[in-house]
Amino acid sequence: MKRLFVILFLCLGFSTGLIPRSEPLAATEPEMQWPDSLSAVRSYTDGLKRLILERDTVEARKLFVKATEIDSTCAPAWYYLSTIGPAGSNSEATEEARRAYALDSLNKWYVQQYGQRLLREGRFDEGRAIYKRLSRLDPNNPDNLRILAILYQQAGMPYTAVDLLDSAEMRFGKNPILGTMKRQLLLQTGQFDRALEEARQMAEAVPYDPENHVILAELYAASGRDSMAIAAYNRALEIDSANVPALASLADFYNKRSDSRAYLSVSKRLFKNESLPLAEKVRILKQLTIDQRFYQNNFFQIGELIWTLLLRYPEEKEVVELQGTHLILSGEAEQALAFYKRHLDDQPPQLDYYRMVIDMEIFFKRPDSVDLYVGRALRIFPNETDLYVSRGHAQAYVGNNRQAIPDYKRALKYADSDSLRSQIWGYIGDAYHQMGEQAEHASAQAKYYRKCFEAYDEALRYNYDNALVLNNYAYFTCEQTDDPKRLDRAFGMAARAIELDENNSTTLDTYAWVLFKLGRLQEARRVMQQAISFDRSESSELFYHYGEILAALGENFMAEVYLRKAIEAGHADSEAIEKRIQELKTKP
Repeated sequence: MKRLFVILFLCLGFSTGLIPRSEPLAATEPEMQWPDSLSAVRSYTDGLKRLILERDTVEARKLFVKATEIDSTCAPAWYYLSTIGPAGSNSEATEEARRAYALDSLNKWYVQQYGQRLLREGRFDEGRAIYKRLSRLDPNNPDNLRILAILYQQAGMPYTAVDLLDSAEMRFGKNPILGTMKRQLLLQTGQFDRALEEARQMAEAVPYDPENHVILAELYAASGRDSMAIAAYNRALEIDSANVPALASLADFYNKRSDSRAYLSVSKRLFKNESLPLAEKVRILKQLTIDQRFYQNNFFQIGELIWTLLLRYPEEKEVVELQGTHLILSGEAEQALAFYKRHLDDQPPQLDYYRMVIDMEIFFKRPDSVDLYVGRALRIFPNETDLYVSRGHAQAYVGNNRQAIPDYKRALKYADSDSLRSQIWGYIGDAYHQMGEQAEHASAQAKYYRKCFEAYDEALRYNYDNALVLNNYAYFTCEQTDDPKRLDRAFGMAARAIELDENNSTTLDTYAWVLFKLGRLQEARRVMQQAISFDRSESSELFYHYGEILAALGENFMAEVYLRKAIEAGHADSEAIEKRIQELKTKP
């Protein structure tokens, strides 16, 4: 009895804190410190308000960070930190998602976020493990199974992915998204018959859905059963003759089999369909015109497609340009010009239509018409530099260089970049050079050549890397002087032009000609060989230059061969070249 009393006394002492002690408890034992969970919750709640109500991710992030600093076990704060973007690297966001997941691995949102972060970083093996867990936590979400199947496929386990999708079908029934992926996997693993059977079952289960018949047709096509594929396509179009996916797939079927007539026939049906956006129709047409051979072989059918669009969208800019280009390529340049002129009154006005009219009038060498349409365009677009340039080009094109220069100088007033100013000064230099070529007196010629080089100097002052000006400056220098200092400068310009445009036959020709004038004949021959190899125009000037280089090297026979090629290619001074050939024949 006495013992029981002692035990009860001791228990009471421990439970009430009445154990005698000589000093206060605080003096001997430190008080335990616990996180201020209410403060953490307040910071988290304030952060949520900033994020959801105010959309202030910066302040929200600060508050979420504060919550985790107060209480590192605040899983929701870690989760939201990972969703609103890291302060540092992407790996920081992944670590934040991991912290939320580690604190509550049964929360499907935390698991999903962590899985997504792992996939963004390319950590697919880890991501696969997380999505396996997520598919158990959220078994009714087919998207998780789709992603997991993709991860199995990525890991080289397509059969496991198929098994997973089989089990998903057992739970959810036929799902279009999972079914599409399953068919792709079956095809990847060579299970064509099974993929076809799956598609047949889908088509039989829902026979009035054209998409199921399209899927079946595509599988027949993939297995080489073209007649059955066409029958399935026809069944889809019997259900819905204007079905865009069915028509697009059938067009692709014929395209892959190079049946251009059938392909363009189906495309015409597509183009009449209002459900297909205009942008897609234009994209298809542009693809058709990329391959020049296909375009030429199917010119009239493509023209019908363009005309179909023009009837439905007569003022759409891209359609107008397609028709204009088609007329030009068909050799109907005058019709194309008249077509663009009819669209000059379209609203809003289109500067590109004016440009096409002006460029074509330049091509036809009609400066008066150019002046007329440039004037009309400038009343609508008064500050367009290229309109003045075009008017200058029109004058220069017919030899009226004196009239071209004022237009080029007007263009300079509206030029908005040094690169453009450099280009225009180059045109001015070219015009002065042409005036020098046409001058009847040596003094006038010298004056225009001086103005030419002054204009080129201005062009290079604005942009020294103007390859065209560098090339012309170097070449014209070679033609007018043997002064070593000027030739050295020309060499530097020609070398820089090649650096800027190394595979251009014209710049290579200039560089070789400068080397020739400097007496560096072997180098000149090597560079001129490159120039001729890159040239696709059979330039008479290149043949002439190469002939002169070979003659200087003493290779008279080959020099004569290339000089004669220059005459055959239509060199303007064939009589002088014939005399040069006779000179070479008299040399030993």
